[in-house]
Amino acid sequence: MKASVLRSPSVFGLLLFFLAALNGCAEQATMPAKAGPAAGPQAGEVRVRLLDENGRLTGVTVMKKVVKTDEEWRQQLTKEQYEIARGKGTEPAFCGAFYDHKKPGVYTCVCCGLPLFSPQAKFDSGTGWPSFFAPLAEENVVTKADPSHGMRRTEILCARCDAHLGHVFDDGPRPTGLRYCLNSASLVFTPQEQPPKAASAHGKQKAAFAAGCFWGVEATFQRTKGVTDTAVGYMGGTLKNPTYKDVCTDRTGHAETVQVEYDPAVVSYQDLLKVFWENHDPTTPNRQGPDVGTQYRSVVFYYSPEQQAAALACKEMLQKSGKYKRPIVTEIVPAPEFYRAEEHHQRYLEKRGLESCKTH
Repeated sequence: MKASVLRSPSVFGLLLFFLAALNGCAEQATMPAKAGPAAGPQAGEVRVRLLDENGRLTGVTVMKKVVKTDEEWRQQLTKEQYEIARGKGTEPAFCGAFYDHKKPGVYTCVCCGLPLFSPQAKFDSGTGWPSFFAPLAEENVVTKADPSHGMRRTEILCARCDAHLGHVFDDGPRPTGLRYCLNSASLVFTPQEQPPKAASAHGKQKAAFAAGCFWGVEATFQRTKGVTDTAVGYMGGTLKNPTYKDVCTDRTGHAETVQVEYDPAVVSYQDLLKVFWENHDPTTPNRQGPDVGTQYRSVVFYYSPEQQAAALACKEMLQKSGKYKRPIVTEIVPAPEFYRAEEHHQRYLEKRGLESCKTH
């Protein structure tokens, strides 16, 4: 299916993409997708809007809510992110990364990647917290009464995963008169200058996967027909320009990652997802074999709404297939900056005449 289907902000186009994503995983999961007309949300589902490849809102679509155990959230998030997004905490005023942030782009949920707020609705409230007069899409946030701390406030939560975002007040500017007061730790920012579509030169596209030690993962993707280039590096952490030594401390939050350039005319993104799932254990948190640490966690870093939808659909189908006895813990999150690893790590096994490695 052509990616251009999502250029039209319609429910029909998005549903077609979800069906294509599910079909791409059907062979691996051995569980056929159920056919039938689109329906409204059922128990465990939510109506939300995503962004298309041009950064425009799609029509409303029904997606599964993201539900995880407390331990799974702790493994995915940093301590601060967990305490705020799951523990309903509040970061100190004037200390968050985005309170005075003015770059164009989109703010997404730190827990599930749902697009939440746009810088176009951001304003300086003088409170020391990121403030917006409206969400990106009203379907993507929910509110509920919060009587905590002896106050009567209205809490804001992510509609898809119930992450605590902050509170909304009625002292905002026109046109809404509202002030959505958020915690930076509950958000991830994707800058506009980062291509919303996973495109590179000559019609190639890119993808990024973390599945344990990047030496072996890179070698696996190198052997995949349609993959034109690979690079190993670090993604998803807090330290800029990390080194291998930094990442190995297990304190930077980065995952060892393989960035893949591929020709979509030869290999589809769904095919790459199949390679990813089949070549590691997605049920072991922060571990692959003897390698233990957050740098070895399982992650799909997506560069476009199409990749996000495909990865979510594939993960859901695999979980339902019964192939794994334990829950899949793979994170599916927006692609942050990719820090290329030191040169001696690039094509590590190929340089040594090896096809795989069983130990780090």
